[in-house]
Amino acid sequence: MSESQNIEYKSLWHEEYLDWICGFANAHGGKLYIGKDDNGKVIGIADYKNLMEKIPNKIKNQLGITAEVNLLQENGKHYIEIVVTPYSVPISLRGRYFYRSGSVKQELTGAALNEFLLERIGKKWDSVPVPNVQVEDLKSETFTFFKEKGIKSNRIDEDCSNDTPFQVLENLKFVDKNLLSRAAIMLFHPDPEKFVSGAYINIGFFRTDSDLLFQDEVHGNLFEQVEKTMDFLLTKYTKALISYEGLTRVEAYEYPKDALREALLNAVAHKDYTGPYPIQISVYADKIMIWNYGRLPENWTVEDLLDKHSSQPRNPDIATAFFRSGYVESWGRGVDKMKNLCLEAKIPAPQFSCKGNDFWTVFRKDIYNKEDLSKLGLSERQIKAVLYVKENGKITNKEYQELNNTMDRTALRDIEELMSKEILKREGEGKNTYYRI
Repeated sequence: MSESQNIEYKSLWHEEYLDWICGFANAHGGKLYIGKDDNGKVIGIADYKNLMEKIPNKIKNQLGITAEVNLLQENGKHYIEIVVTPYSVPISLRGRYFYRSGSVKQELTGAALNEFLLERIGKKWDSVPVPNVQVEDLKSETFTFFKEKGIKSNRIDEDCSNDTPFQVLENLKFVDKNLLSRAAIMLFHPDPEKFVSGAYINIGFFRTDSDLLFQDEVHGNLFEQVEKTMDFLLTKYTKALISYEGLTRVEAYEYPKDALREALLNAVAHKDYTGPYPIQISVYADKIMIWNYGRLPENWTVEDLLDKHSSQPRNPDIATAFFRSGYVESWGRGVDKMKNLCLEAKIPAPQFSCKGNDFWTVFRKDIYNKEDLSKLGLSERQIKAVLYVKENGKITNKEYQELNNTMDRTALRDIEELMSKEILKREGEGKNTYYRI
């Protein structure tokens, strides 16, 4: 066996290895071997009799837990196996907390420690009670808004229309021993920034990455932030094409309205509010980028996010209120919803990326029209081919030749240039090769 998330090899015993045992106990458990080299080869230890008494006592006295300590032998050489089970309560070593992540031991501090301790007692950040805040301090208009939206979407019974603010909070389970939770503050207080720094949204319109043309800050509780931000995005930061069906006015937005709302709600519900950074929305002529401070669940990648459709919100109480108000259909299908809405609108599916605590959702506008494609330096043949793919979903080399009345070599050269510009991508193999946007 090689070293892994649950296995660690040490040639000699040092007291500092209690850190590793603490890390195993706080994570998923594991085994620590004393008397093996880094490749797992047994090299043996001379003082195994003393260690068999010393190690269990150290673990018990300094960590407050017990671990299975076994003396093993191979080719006449003794080595020790320490089997650590995972603990549901936080385990500390002299007031410090360690955690095994992958094959690395890390000390938990700051926000990471706070989140770990909350999870161990069965709480999330948004469920923690906040002292010295009364129901009377909250915004009554937001409670009215919440009830009206919830009743309209059939998520709240009409009988609840006369519920008091306190009854609404109790139904949402936002009250604990007469103390209001952080979720209650974030969703219904007129100024949650009094309690949580960075609890607002920045929007900016950029000509280039370094050329900011104008910007807005959106404050207030989370319901107000979502409503105001959507209004800004649809009326100030993007354009709408107006048409009429009979006497009915129809607005076609550059990006699907519901997809933008879903991305915004995801950013709010998944944001790590322990970091004092507002949600950032950067609007360009051809794209919208939504950033929030937060990371994926442990051991997840962006591919996992796309495969599993969505992780559970980091702030489940806030997410519950959004659901009850009818803001979202359900949590867990948001990625699919955004993708399908964009494809129905004939624009690229949104892209997601996560590095460290930086989570991005990026929407790109439909640039596949004659004017914009011409600005990219494409030939008439290439523009015709891209528009063909936009209409039909794909194109083959043979179809390219027939469409433009050209030879195979010219078609291949044109297509390769379109791929180098990241406009088309190749799919399939051999005779089944075709190209998509």
